[in-house]
Amino acid sequence: MNQLSDKELSALNDLLPGEELLIKKFQMLAEHSTDAEVKAKFTEIANEHKEHFRSLYSLLG
Repeated sequence: MNQLSDKELSALNDLLPGEELLIKKFQMLAEHSTDAEVKAKFTEIANEHKEHFRSLYSLLG
């Protein structure tokens, strides 16, 4: 794999906290949801952001 530039590393480091925040927000929304379908959707979205976070983090090395 090619070495990432400083600009690319900076962009990845900027994206990680946003993904982490989205994970926490959607997990919280799922926890507080009383509708099973809505709860499942929020959990699904949280899991998608977990995958985004993992993918971005893996690019850092």
